[in-house]
Parts: sequence; structure tokens; C-alpha cells
Amino acid sequence: MNLTLAIGLFLLVLFFIGMIGIKLIKIPDILLYILLGLILSLVIKESKVIEVAGEIGLVLLFFILGMKFPVNRLITNSAKVWRGGLLDAFLGIVVTAGISLLFGLDWVSSLIVGGIVYATSSSITAKLLVDKKRDENKESEFMLLILVFEDLIAPILVTVLIGLSGKGFTVTDFGMILLKIVLLAGIAVFFARVVFKKAESILKEIDQDDIFIVMITGIALTYGGIAMLLGLSEVIGAFLAGMMLSELSIKEKVEKAALPVRNIFLPFFFLNFGLHIEMTSDIPYLGLLIVLVLWSLIHKLIVGYIGGQWYGLSRSDSLKAGLSLTQRGEFSVIIAALATGELKIFASIYILVIAIIGTIMFQLAPRLNKLIVEKVQEKSS
Repeated sequence: MNLTLAIGLFLLVLFFIGMIGIKLIKIPDILLYILLGLILSLVIKESKVIEVAGEIGLVLLFFILGMKFPVNRLITNSAKVWRGGLLDAFLGIVVTAGISLLFGLDWVSSLIVGGIVYATSSSITAKLLVDKKRDENKESEFMLLILVFEDLIAPILVTVLIGLSGKGFTVTDFGMILLKIVLLAGIAVFFARVVFKKAESILKEIDQDDIFIVMITGIALTYGGIAMLLGLSEVIGAFLAGMMLSELSIKEKVEKAALPVRNIFLPFFFLNFGLHIEMTSDIPYLGLLIVLVLWSLIHKLIVGYIGGQWYGLSRSDSLKAGLSLTQRGEFSVIIAALATGELKIFASIYILVIAIIGTIMFQLAPRLNKLIVEKVQEKSS
């Protein structure tokens, strides 16, 4: 296979797809990339090149977002988000499992469905925040911390579900995951406060853009890779890597170096996402699917509206956050891999449907929020 030709063609196809989305049909390019991946899945079952390229883009996306959170700010705001995070986990996992039990699923399958419904797509949400220039809005900080909280819960939940599926799970496994999270965060704080502070003068002297880009990309990928080595999400590692550099005076230079690399590779992540969705002409558990799609919207609206106010946001900003968190994605795909038979097909259809609805909801969130606030004010007056 001519790898150079294949990559070149993929980039050109992604360009044309993006232009079609922006100029003609006015829908986010993310959805078109996912749909393209779904179409390509008919002829390509798996591509390591697409997968690795997508991982690079995802890591750099969260690396750049992590740079917006200096250590003190992250610690302070994390203390404000934990209640919203626990509410999110309870509604997403426990209540969803209860709904699934009512539709006749066994309790292990119900918990798997709860895991699929639980987490907002970190990749879709983060990219939309940047694309729609909402990453500096008041609600974006709360949303990003909810995503980080979910990514911390994710490895614990996966470990529990694997154990319940018959592959073994102990209290020691649970404790080891918590220890790894603390270790990863502790090292990141040490590097931010000590190592990079002392190395800042050296970093300032690097004039060659190519060397600087290689270094920044290397830092992001290395810490993301270390997180994966520990059995955690690469998103957490990348976010903490960005935090390490967030207090440097050259952080604008760092972001400028990382942006082009992120922009080239990130579309491949959504393409790969579409490749891993399994579709069929039959829709199993149709009633449950409809109920869970509706519940998925309600679930995140509650988390955003109540959790946002606990965090300190206004009612309006909290509502906007809730309307912007409804899309599910990559974590749901990981959990869906634990399902078998009809449940796996059901999960794939659910993920595709809620990813599309959620992305559209994000687009409409500011207008919907404004409309709802105006209606409430009219009734109040």
C-alpha cells in the first residue's frame, strides 16, 4: 500500500468534507467526519494509521485546553465541581441502569448501558468549544472540569464492568487506579512548580520553530502515553501536560506551536470514531433506545443546571452548560466493546444518534438558552 498517497488522499477528502459542512449544509465538520468514517467502515474495518493520527490530534486538543488551567486555579475549581461530578455519575450510571432493568435487561447489561450513557464526549465537546469560540465563556470552565471528572471515573468504571463481566475485579484493583491518578497529578504539579519554572529561561531561548514544535508535541504525547501506560485515559495525561506549562510566560508561544499539529491530526480521530460504530438494518430494544435518548438529554440538562449553580454559575450559564453536554462519544464506544450480540448493536446505534443530536444541541445552545430565559422572564413579569 502506498502510505503517502493514502494519507494525502485522506487529508484532501477531509478538507472537502469540512468545506461542505461549513459552506453548504452548515453543520459541524465533526458530524461529517463521523459519518464518513461510518461509510468507510463498510470497506475498512480498522486502520492503525487513522487511529494513531487521531490519538495525536486528541492529545494535543486537551493539551491546549489544559494550558488554560494553572495549578492553583485547577485545584480551587476542582473543589467546586465534585458535587456536580457525583450527580452526573449517579444520574448517568445508576438511574440509567434502573431504566434498563425496567426494560428487561439483566443487571450486568444494565450497568453496561449505564456506562455507555454516562459520559459526555470529551473530544466532540472540546472541539466544539474551540470552534464556536466558547472556550473563554463562563460555563466552559465548568464543562471542561466535568469532562475531566468523567475521565477520572472512566477507568474505575471500566475496571468494575470488566470484573462484573467475569474477568475478575478486586478492591486492590480499585485502590491501584486511585493511586495512579494521584501519582499522575502529583508529578504534573511537581513539574509545573519546579521543573518547568527552572527551565523557563532555556525554553525562551529556543528560536527555531521546528525544534520547539517537536518538543511541545513530545511533551504532550509523552505524558498522555504515561497515563495510558498506567491504565488511565490519555486525555487526563494530555490535560495535565498542558497544566504543567500553563504558568509559563511563553505559554502563548507553546499554544501557537501546538495548534497546527492539532488541526492536522484531529479530524482523523472523528474519522476513526465513525469506523468503530457497528450498524445493522434491525434496531434492537427500540423502546429502550427512544427512552434513553430522551433521558440522555434530561440527564445532562440536570447536571448542567444544578451542578453549574453549585459551581457558582448563574442560572442562565448553567442552563447553557447543560444544553451543551448532551453528546456522547469515545468513552461510550469503549464501554460498548464490553457488550455482545444485540446489546452491542443497540449501543452503536445509540452512540451515533446521541452524538448527532448532542452536536446539534451544542450549536443551538446559546439560542435555546436565550429563548428559555426570555420565556421565563415573561412569565415572571
